[in-house]
Amino acid sequence: MTDVLIIGGGPAGLTAGIYLCRARIKAMLLEQQTVGGQAMLSPLIENYPGFPDGIEGATLMERMKEQAEKFGLEILSFQGVEQLLIEGDKKIAVSGAKSFEARSAIITAGRSPKKLGIPGETEFTGRGVSYCATCDAPFFRDREIIVVGGGDAAIEESLHLASFASKVTVVHRRSELRASEYLEERARANPKIEFLFNSELVELRGEKTLSSAVILNNLTGEKQELPVSGVFLYVGNVPNTGFLPAEVDLDENGYVKTNDRLETTAPGVFAAGDVRSGSRKQVICAAAEGAQAAMNAQGYLESTGARKPYEGGSN
Repeated sequence: MTDVLIIGGGPAGLTAGIYLCRARIKAMLLEQQTVGGQAMLSPLIENYPGFPDGIEGATLMERMKEQAEKFGLEILSFQGVEQLLIEGDKKIAVSGAKSFEARSAIITAGRSPKKLGIPGETEFTGRGVSYCATCDAPFFRDREIIVVGGGDAAIEESLHLASFASKVTVVHRRSELRASEYLEERARANPKIEFLFNSELVELRGEKTLSSAVILNNLTGEKQELPVSGVFLYVGNVPNTGFLPAEVDLDENGYVKTNDRLETTAPGVFAAGDVRSGSRKQVICAAAEGAQAAMNAQGYLESTGARKPYEGGSN
């Protein structure tokens, strides 16, 4: 039995761990993959305070991890949670043959990339189809590639990919980008980046590896086949909430509902970061929510008598 289980190892989960362990509350973090979340995949984070020249996502998350471990957070990587059970005051995370019990839980499981579900996507994943430019960009040096999407993530990754590829074609189903003006200006100024608007990727072709992509113009209905070596998909995300019990209410898109204290509809269970309905999906916002959830979890433990009220100073 531990005091607080943190499910998810992104910025929200790691910050929650820092706050809890610094307050001498026993906490354990379970992460289904490596710690860091999607922030690990960002080639450059320019809007996190304290880094005027920006910082690589992997570097920032490694520093958060080191800080959490310094205060005593127990981190278990590659320990995915298949089910969260609530039995009275106990919260039980089931992971394979193991189970972990706690008095409170903070859900910081984040989101996963959404798939298009088109012919060839599954077959060529890892053989030309990727969801992470930071991971795979070096494999496409001097090759032509496609990026699907029009938001900040798609344009950020297009800029990163342009430093490796010979040509990057951004395919977007709308007539204009949804990315921030700053990113759009940089992309349009890059001679390696071109745009196909009002267009959709409908099929991927090849033999052992990807060799071409079929693009549909959704205004004219015409299709064209482009020779490409790689396709990077940034068409949204889905929340990682499949393990949650019925006691935790979700919104219509599957994100966790909370009140302004980040409490879910299950007593003693909190949610923070990208998995939470209404969150801003930014690293700094996730970190802030992680801190808030940790402090409110502390308050919950005190209210149930599991911990004596803290009488020290602030911070």
